[in-house]
Amino acid sequence: MTHTPYPQSYYAFSANPVPARPELKGETETDVCIVGAGYTGLSTALFLLENGFKVTILEAAKVGFGASGRNGGQIVNSYSRDIDVIERTSNAKHAQLMGQMAFEGGRIIRERIAKYNIQCDLKDGGVFAAFTKKQMEHLESQKKLWERYGHTQLEMMDAKRIREVAATDNYIGGMLDMSGGHIHPLNLALGEAAAVESLGGIIHEQSPAVRIERGANPVVQTPQGRVKAKFVVVAGNAYMGNLIPELAAKSMPCGTQVITTEPLSEEMAKSLLPQDYCVEDCNYLLDYYRLSGDKRLIYGGGVVYGARDPANIEAIIRPKMLKTFPQLKNVKIDFAWTGNFLLTLSRLPQVGRIGDNIYYSQGCSGHGVTYTHVAGKVIAETLRGQAERFDAFASLPHYPFPGGQVFRVPFTALGAWYYSLRDKLGV
Repeated sequence: MTHTPYPQSYYAFSANPVPARPELKGETETDVCIVGAGYTGLSTALFLLENGFKVTILEAAKVGFGASGRNGGQIVNSYSRDIDVIERTSNAKHAQLMGQMAFEGGRIIRERIAKYNIQCDLKDGGVFAAFTKKQMEHLESQKKLWERYGHTQLEMMDAKRIREVAATDNYIGGMLDMSGGHIHPLNLALGEAAAVESLGGIIHEQSPAVRIERGANPVVQTPQGRVKAKFVVVAGNAYMGNLIPELAAKSMPCGTQVITTEPLSEEMAKSLLPQDYCVEDCNYLLDYYRLSGDKRLIYGGGVVYGARDPANIEAIIRPKMLKTFPQLKNVKIDFAWTGNFLLTLSRLPQVGRIGDNIYYSQGCSGHGVTYTHVAGKVIAETLRGQAERFDAFASLPHYPFPGGQVFRVPFTALGAWYYSLRDKLGV
């Protein structure tokens, strides 16, 4: 079988050492078989193992190969659509539960890092940066909304204050969330995988799930083996393919592009982001950036619908970086890569069960770092018989993309063009 290595990203280059994890060969039995060793799968596994379940994870490539090991590395609260949207589309009880869970992911990440001593360059502080008065008004209402759910570590910033944390003239203000922050995302996934194994969990790499035999005791098949389980958790997100056909029509893989500079001098790094916070702007097709542990600028943005790899990532992202920080014009780009996330039409995650024993969570829509950690806890609670929070997510309505899989890319790209035009016009 072909061996799938990590893409050539800065994160893979700077990853902590990891053990080889064997491909599954032959038949094995477990309580819970999890498909996918990204954050959703690893988080689910940890909560289950801590509660006495026997767990086996099947990973098609390597731990954190997908979005978990390629993202911008930012801990951002809430969901891709905020709690006010959920309040309008859900009943009061479910909206209340989802509002409380909107800020839980960051806490779970910090608990995992502390409990299992994960080395992943954790830094506190995340900034939402506004270009327009309308975006500032949105941030002010977002602050009130979040505070209504007990989230109080927020500060509005005027033009002078935001320049103290992001040294660019682009923004008229913003909001600082001190419970936000940033991490080395692949090292977080690798640390969580080590924690899974320390509790007796089994991880098989290079072992894609090719078929799930449904029934009272489901069986997950790989090219060389089979896992018999009481429950299956499908956590492949944008890298699932057609494993569960009924889920594929309701979601679409999308690519986001990231570049990383050569290491900057201490003086240059401090001149860009003096407090070492991460930043994302308030546009619909947003840009995001931060400093790495070794003082490189990691800058990402853009969306490619349908998740093909663009030919020249640096040509797409470098101009955005230079618009923010023109002083980097002579700085070399050491790494450029693309990573896929899974978009849903509602931009809210899809959570549910198929039959009695196959559970899934997918479609973080670009907000996955924190959400996936909550999803793992919620799925684990459900397998222990506490489904209240799971049901809140499962109650969200989800729709297939108009025209099915053939038209979902042009349809969504048209929507994105409309919103990016609005961003440019400031309306």
